[in-house]
Amino acid sequence: MLGGVIAPACRLVRSLPDREVAARERFLERYPEYVETFPLGELRAREFERLERTGSVYLDYTGGGLYAASQVTLHAGLLQDSVLGNPHSGSPASALSTWHVEETRQRVLEFFRADPDEWVVVFTANASHALKLVGEAYPFVPGSRFLLTFDNHNSVNGIREYDRAQGADTRYVPMRSDSLRVTWEDLERELDAPAAGAPRLFAFPAQSNFSGVQHPLEWIGEAQERGWDVLLDAAAYVPTNRLDLSLWHPDYVALSFYKMFGYPTGVGALIARRRALEKLHRPWFAGGTITVASVQADSFVLAPGSEGFEDGTLNYAAVPAVKIGLDLLDRMGVETVHTRVRSLTGWLIEGLLSLRHANGRPLVRLYGPREQDARGATIAINFLTADGAVLDHAVVEEKASAEGISLRTGCFCNPGAGELALGLHRAELETCFGRADSCSSYEAFRTCLDPAGSGAVRISLGWVSNLADVERFLDFAAGLAV
Repeated sequence: MLGGVIAPACRLVRSLPDREVAARERFLERYPEYVETFPLGELRAREFERLERTGSVYLDYTGGGLYAASQVTLHAGLLQDSVLGNPHSGSPASALSTWHVEETRQRVLEFFRADPDEWVVVFTANASHALKLVGEAYPFVPGSRFLLTFDNHNSVNGIREYDRAQGADTRYVPMRSDSLRVTWEDLERELDAPAAGAPRLFAFPAQSNFSGVQHPLEWIGEAQERGWDVLLDAAAYVPTNRLDLSLWHPDYVALSFYKMFGYPTGVGALIARRRALEKLHRPWFAGGTITVASVQADSFVLAPGSEGFEDGTLNYAAVPAVKIGLDLLDRMGVETVHTRVRSLTGWLIEGLLSLRHANGRPLVRLYGPREQDARGATIAINFLTADGAVLDHAVVEEKASAEGISLRTGCFCNPGAGELALGLHRAELETCFGRADSCSSYEAFRTCLDPAGSGAVRISLGWVSNLADVERFLDFAAGLAV
């Protein structure tokens, strides 16, 4: 029994219609709030017909969202009916592009409830680009500190190369190996460490792209009260959660729009507080980022605000599609999406943990929290053999692909969480880094770490996931039992 519901048995055939009906009844009894999200099911039937037509089960929303057919249609119509030119000019075509860019910029602020007097939107290629802008321009000096959690995307980890180049210190806050959460005591100790008066930057993800753990947004204010600037990686959080910037005031926020609603790719944003953006010192200038530059005078004047950080020419043809996506997500409601994926995630975790081999041993090992509080719709697992060994995640991916199931395997560009969850230790990692052949490819490095294992299986749900997706994956998982 799980929460008063009979857990699905691994050995049962679950694809028959009566069993599907029974599963749906049990699910709605367990998660009655799912009924409130039925408009998303209607959206899926209307706008995502390709999923059913191709027999696809898409379970990689943390990797990238899916786009609705109307997003593409509306954007195509805009492009077909408009003459758009490079914004760095005063021509009619350029003026129209500039109007669309600025309208979208304001729409982004409105969506995140960000006061334009406090916040500015810098369009980037993606969240990684937004993070790089902060890292390369943050005023690190000897005595500065860059503090980050073990649980961070590599695009955040990479900022340590900028701070070290300036003689600053990098510090990691550890996590509990069971829950993959950071304790307040460990974080507070680092935040309260004596400071030399130099700039200090604290970075953490609102939601882990490895385990789905949601770290407390209250950390933002706690760090700022202690003199830290705060960089929030919101890429995995905002697709299914409301980030209200009238309530939370990190100094810098990085995100990718394709993770929210699939289209367009190649456009992200750095949303920064105006006073925080003024702290950044760009290490170079480029076309579009300056008001004026001179070769003979060997001087330049950086453009104010967002323009000083938007290198070269913006993807002005794609930027208007961001507004179209935000409008659709707003109509559906981020809160409705949150309710939907929360219900499905709970059901999926319960189902996976109930699966057993014929000898009674568990089929699945879950990394991170089992409970629904402060966790998102990203689930990291490994499948186990009947004798308790880890089933190669590459094999799982191959089998899933053969059944039309798209998921993600590996460490998901989050080495800290992955190393801790998989029990990898510093000594063995250093040994593999020290072997020349291990660095020739990912597979060579992975082979060096085996049999300890060097990856997991990640399932992530999104705005048009439904019970059928979850049940089909549970059927697939049950088929891995012996």
